[in-house]
Amino acid sequence: MNSPKPSAYLQGRTRRFHAVSLVVAVAALLVFMVAAAALFLTLRYDTLRIAVGPPGSNDARLIDAMAKTFARERRPVRLLPIVTESAELSASLLREGKADLAVVRSDELPATAQAVAILRKNVLVLWAPQGRNARGKKGAPAKITSIEQLAGRKVGLLGRAPVNLTLLKTVLSMSGVAPEKVEIIPFATAEAAKMAADVALDAFATVGPTDSKITTDAISATARARGEPKFLAIEASEALARKYPQYESAEIPPSSFGSSPPLPEDTVETIGLSHRIVASKSVSEVMAASLTRQLFADRQSLLNELPGIATLEKPDTDKDASVPVHPGAAAYIDGTERTFVEKYSDYFWGALLLFSGVGSAGAWFRAFIKRDEKAKHLLLRDRLLDLISSMRTAQSIEALEGMEGEVDDILRDTLIFHEDGAIEDGQLAAFNLALEQFRYVAAERRRVLEGALVSRTPAHA
Repeated sequence: MNSPKPSAYLQGRTRRFHAVSLVVAVAALLVFMVAAAALFLTLRYDTLRIAVGPPGSNDARLIDAMAKTFARERRPVRLLPIVTESAELSASLLREGKADLAVVRSDELPATAQAVAILRKNVLVLWAPQGRNARGKKGAPAKITSIEQLAGRKVGLLGRAPVNLTLLKTVLSMSGVAPEKVEIIPFATAEAAKMAADVALDAFATVGPTDSKITTDAISATARARGEPKFLAIEASEALARKYPQYESAEIPPSSFGSSPPLPEDTVETIGLSHRIVASKSVSEVMAASLTRQLFADRQSLLNELPGIATLEKPDTDKDASVPVHPGAAAYIDGTERTFVEKYSDYFWGALLLFSGVGSAGAWFRAFIKRDEKAKHLLLRDRLLDLISSMRTAQSIEALEGMEGEVDDILRDTLIFHEDGAIEDGQLAAFNLALEQFRYVAAERRRVLEGALVSRTPAHA
């Protein structure tokens, strides 16, 4: 039985090395791709389009400042403002899917909108001048001291938005005054002086935050032109809020519109509504939660650059809230937001199973490509045992040396198999026992052959 040529083993080993190198390269590439994907997920950011209007409004300026701050601070969620002509148009863009977020009033929310944050709150301010009467004649002041007395009168409304007109008519109706009996004349927000100068008006109204400069200027203008204002309380505010969930009962604190003299002198009951950042249902929970976290967790650090963010509030997350909250925002607010591991546990398990599968496949592939070497090792071992038997009957030193050379080749190939992992340490130890036996038999046979050679050599004088 002849031993396979060593060169064939070396050639086979080279081919196997190339195959293993290819598998290792593929595995390394896979690991690199997973690492690159993880790095991409860590460094990437999402951009949400947010509709806000009108141009130059407090809402538009605040959203623009937020967008710049988030970009500068490299937040995971960035904002792309889309400035519209009104909050109503902003709501339309959200409804049509042309924006991911919008700043809208609570009384013009799209049906599919879900709240993320309350940006600010507005109140309805109603007041009547106490100097001249509604017809501009000198004499007794027009003693309009309650909403019920507005029947048959004219009211100037600062702000032409249709929703403001709807709000005022709703308040009149809930207060027992038929809206058709009150003539409401809208003015643009820049026409406060014109409205104050109109002596045909008996009362005035605005809708805005309690620290609104527009409202303060309008009250001051009417006070100079028509005398001290009387603020009209909306006593039906709680009943109105229960009937119309888009509104809420509110109060105007003393001195909200001037401190000398204080205007108003006492707290005034009124009705309010909110400007909210709302999201469409297409915005993922992860993005909504990240945006909410940016708004509230970093609120203190943003106050120095964005004073307007001081009015930011968390929306009501109760299931019966008038405006549903986005699940992602609710998770952050309620503290039920999933951790990083919880969010990506499925991916982790998937990667673990993938690597486990790759490992198992690699082990199988390694065993597959080593199967020939294991079989050849058994042949070499058997050949070594055969050589031990043949060594015992070797008839010449040349035959002995030939068998020793063959064993050297067998040893070399066996060590190569061991380095390649085709045979284990236990198998190598067994081979070593056979090798030692061969060397012992070879040494003994060499001694016998050399002794016989000496005995046949003639003696010289």
